Amino acid sequence: MSAADTMSVQPTGAGRVVPSSSFDFAPLLREGDVVSWPQGPGEPLGLTGRLMATRHALPRARLLLGLLTQTSVDPAVADRFDVTCLNGAGDARRLTALPDTRIMPTHVSQMPELISSGAVRVDVVLIRARPAREPGVYSLGVIADWVQDLVAAARVVVAELDPRLPLTGGDALLSGERIAHFTEADADEVLMPEPVPSDTDRAIAARVAELVPDRATVQFGIGGLPSAVCAALAGHRDLGIHSGIITDAAVDLIEAGVVTNAAKGVDPGLTVTGGLFGTRRLLDHADGNPAIVLRSARYTHSHAVLAGLRRLHAVNSAVSVDLTGQVNSEVAAGRYVGAVGGQVDFMRGARASEGGRAILALASTTANGKHSKIVPSLEGVPVSTARTDIDVVVTEQGVASLRGLDLEARRRALIGVAHPAFREMLERAAMEGPDAASRAAQRQVPS
Repeated sequence: MSAADTMSVQPTGAGRVVPSSSFDFAPLLREGDVVSWPQGPGEPLGLTGRLMATRHALPRARLLLGLLTQTSVDPAVADRFDVTCLNGAGDARRLTALPDTRIMPTHVSQMPELISSGAVRVDVVLIRARPAREPGVYSLGVIADWVQDLVAAARVVVAELDPRLPLTGGDALLSGERIAHFTEADADEVLMPEPVPSDTDRAIAARVAELVPDRATVQFGIGGLPSAVCAALAGHRDLGIHSGIITDAAVDLIEAGVVTNAAKGVDPGLTVTGGLFGTRRLLDHADGNPAIVLRSARYTHSHAVLAGLRRLHAVNSAVSVDLTGQVNSEVAAGRYVGAVGGQVDFMRGARASEGGRAILALASTTANGKHSKIVPSLEGVPVSTARTDIDVVVTEQGVASLRGLDLEARRRALIGVAHPAFREMLERAAMEGPDAASRAAQRQVPS
């Protein structure tokens, strides 16, 4: 970081700003405190690295963690920190495998209220931020989901000031009054390159794109399949984006004129998201751009807001789907690898949206081809999304529209999009009854 950059991050009215790698946590932490920080690109790597490195000199505390994109929290930290995870996404998967890690399943829409009400406790919060144009105001830059609620609820807030962050507004703007300590960013920038889609991802994405009409509003996540879906939408017109996160793929659609946000019905002309999960290309595009608005999960995942959008097409994925349409997005091979997350929020919102569709897109088999992701039953794994909340299941094998179907018709439709190698097994399980289906499901948990 240059001397000019260092000057640019000095907070109004603050004393000397120390490097994050020199910050002393000892005077702040109390025995049993809960420490948290924003998900993904919102992680202040200098501060979290310092916290991990000095943990043996600190009181025992609990970490409350969402999606992790970095390896800053090694499983070895369990010797000093207890861990609660909201999901098993990204690098958090290493922590959910620990025997003493606690899992807290919740809808994203519920997180702000859970924190603000005290139902979910936080004591010390670490954030990334940069000064905004108004004195005493800071921009969170890349994430807004429930950060405001974390900051409001915490006893102590420490901000890692980083001029590399984009200057974004909306719910990303934060008053400096709640920030007790400022540090200077001295770690790597958190960047998230777009994953390369597989051939299967592209085949699924082509089918999804056929379901999305021009002038629709779309929601998608992160990963190879969402990236492929965005690429498959390149020939569409006047799409809108309202999503929990966006990636570099959104910039492709915006710059190509595919996304204009002109027909959304809510927030016309604006791309609305809770987080920027991308590279410098996305961050530079959002920097000072009034057409990119970061909003809290209170807004991005609000049923009332989602229902008011026109033609909302929510595209989400899963670990497995059973023959009634129940969805498991959390557990694979006995390990917690996903989350409830925002899937149900967006699926229900899309179904309530005029002309909307709740689309579940997934490969028909696990990556090694040994197990079907269309299974007879979800016996032994969580039901993350109820069978009443989706209306379309898409695999590379085809499209199963479940809207209005009875259970028998659903079974036929879902077997039709399973991999051919597993259809006979699924047919047999469906015919032999629930006990046989349950036994078959035990053998079919994806790896």
